[in-house]
Amino acid sequence: MSSEWPMQDLGSLISYRKGFAFKSKDYISSGVPIVRVSNFTDDSISPNDLKFVSPDVAKETPEVSLEVNDIVVATVGSWPNNPASVVGRTIRVPAWAESALMNQNSVIIRAKSKSLTDQKFIYYQMRSQDFSAHVVSKAQGSANQASITLDAIFSYRLFWPKVEHRDVIVTFLSHLDDRITLLRETNTTLEAIAQGLFKSWFVDFDPVYARARGEQPPGLAPEVAALFPDSFEESELGMVPKGWKFGHIYDAATVIYGAPFASKRFNTERKGLPLIRIRDLKNETPGVYTDEVHPKGYLTQPGDIVVGMDGEFRAYLWGGQPAWLNQRVCVFKPISGHSSAFIHYTIKPQLAAVEATEIATTVIHLGKNDIDRFSALIPDVGVIRAFSDVANPFYAQIIENKQKAQTLANLRDTLLPRLISGQLRLPDTEQQLKDLAV
Repeated sequence: MSSEWPMQDLGSLISYRKGFAFKSKDYISSGVPIVRVSNFTDDSISPNDLKFVSPDVAKETPEVSLEVNDIVVATVGSWPNNPASVVGRTIRVPAWAESALMNQNSVIIRAKSKSLTDQKFIYYQMRSQDFSAHVVSKAQGSANQASITLDAIFSYRLFWPKVEHRDVIVTFLSHLDDRITLLRETNTTLEAIAQGLFKSWFVDFDPVYARARGEQPPGLAPEVAALFPDSFEESELGMVPKGWKFGHIYDAATVIYGAPFASKRFNTERKGLPLIRIRDLKNETPGVYTDEVHPKGYLTQPGDIVVGMDGEFRAYLWGGQPAWLNQRVCVFKPISGHSSAFIHYTIKPQLAAVEATEIATTVIHLGKNDIDRFSALIPDVGVIRAFSDVANPFYAQIIENKQKAQTLANLRDTLLPRLISGQLRLPDTEQQLKDLAV
């Protein structure tokens, strides 16, 4: 990539700390979070499946305590055929992970200048395809695992223009990232509201208890409150509101399993349609495309509840474009007036229960036999419709926000190599930059 801008070795611009090999015997149920490379998302850290150590253990390794905007690189990972865990994957530490501790197989990178602009400018260059290609070209290892030395990472050559150019580029890219972050945070809030309503109605039975006391359920219109019974009755799984019952998950959803698409027809050139694999679920972005049309394939649609069946059993609200469903991934599709939100929150605790009790030598598996045992509380049809009326707009907004965030991320990733090389120059006024990022 040609440019008139000067270049510097990464190693000359940064200080670093290697992650620490924490002992599994020191892990406890809560305390100071330990971040492992398996917690990395595409550009950040997932709060799911963290490990913890006590404050006393944490005090022994203050050098690996993370700071906001730290750059962290995975020094061990896969080869490019598995983009979700590829060696050299680079993330930036979010605010919530400040003071968490970084585990082994990683390196923490900070700008020597201690300038936030420099820190971000380095990060954006390390997020480029050029950096990824550099790392992979110098990686070593077996067919299943690759590793990279620190010297190989630090030998990467960065564009290093004058500070005013660095500042303009960082300002623009940061506006895009801030917009993406806001959309994701909004989705977290929307999902929390929908889940809170589900818990109130179908777990804690707040409206039923209120009516049993002769009270008007708070926050409900009288016509909605009247849909709930005012007493309970015994069921095979405990007390439930009168007239409701515990049935099978198949009374509320159809489960559709993915098909075995041929890996030899996978591509990253966007030929055909995207393919959802287990490894793509954490980022909720397909890593490969395929031109194969499988006779038993299922085309996942926005709003589907997608579940990975190996490793971690998580349920995701799919918000991306239509995509083929690969094997070891399934979809729970609501029926009989049920909403995606109702299915989502019904299966989440049951997936967690299976994961907690599953025993395997390497990777745990969710089987059809496990799903066959999933139950679902079946309320009166009027209550189901009332919940859908409230939850569906939340989920529609979540899907729209996911698609907006993906569009902005694509824009950022498309412009990034041209910006950091100087091939594309931006206006340097604050308002123009904000307008471009909207």
